[in-house]
Amino acid sequence: MKFVNTRPFVDPEVAALKIVDIANAVEPYFDNRILIEKINGPFLYELRGTPAEYKAGLDRAIEKGWLVLHGSGTFVKFTPAGAELFA
Repeated sequence: MKFVNTRPFVDPEVAALKIVDIANAVEPYFDNRILIEKINGPFLYELRGTPAEYKAGLDRAIEKGWLVLHGSGTFVKFTPAGAELFA
């Protein structure tokens, strides 16, 4: 019998909350922009999330109205609802 470790970010809701938490810890760039690499680097390499978990979490954070992804895909911004999570 093989035992498989459960992955913490399989649930997109948990991944979304972690992505928003990481984004909150990042110093915003020009015009309150948070560069996407400042979020995906820690999520993928420090927390060992998978690209699929990252994408699902980012999509859920956008769907919930916490973050807005720029059309270029290079940065996100907090929405008022996302900012309230840390107020």
